[in-house]
Amino acid sequence: MLYQRVKGGLIAFIGFILSPLSWWNDLVVNFPISYILALPFGLINKSLFLPAFIGAYWLTNILGLLLLHSGSKKMLKPEKEINEFRNNLKSTLIWSAVYTAIIYLLIYYGILSFPTNFLEKLN
Repeated sequence: MLYQRVKGGLIAFIGFILSPLSWWNDLVVNFPISYILALPFGLINKSLFLPAFIGAYWLTNILGLLLLHSGSKKMLKPEKEINEFRNNLKSTLIWSAVYTAIIYLLIYYGILSFPTNFLEKLN
C-alpha cells in the first residue's frame, strides 16, 4: 500500500512538472524539451521545425497530464481525482492553446528560431 502511494506520488510529481498546471513549467521544462525534440526535424528541413516544436510541446503537456492523473489515482481515491481532473481539463486545454500561440508567434517573428549559427559552426 505504501509502495503504491510513493510510486503514485513520484509519477504525479513528474506529471505535474510536465503539465501546464504550473505557471513556470513551460519556460523551464516544456520549451527546452520541445526545442530539443524539434531540432532533428529542423535538420531534415527547416520548415519542419515549427510544427515539430508545437507537436512536441503539446505532447509534453499531454504526457504530463496523463502522468499526473495516473499517479494521483495510485495515490488518492480514484473518484475524487477523476472529478478534479475533469474540472481542470478545460482550463488546461485553454492555457495550452494560449502557450501554443505564443510559441508560434515567437518562431514566426524570429525571436525563437532554428540555430543556423550552430549548424554553420559544424560545417
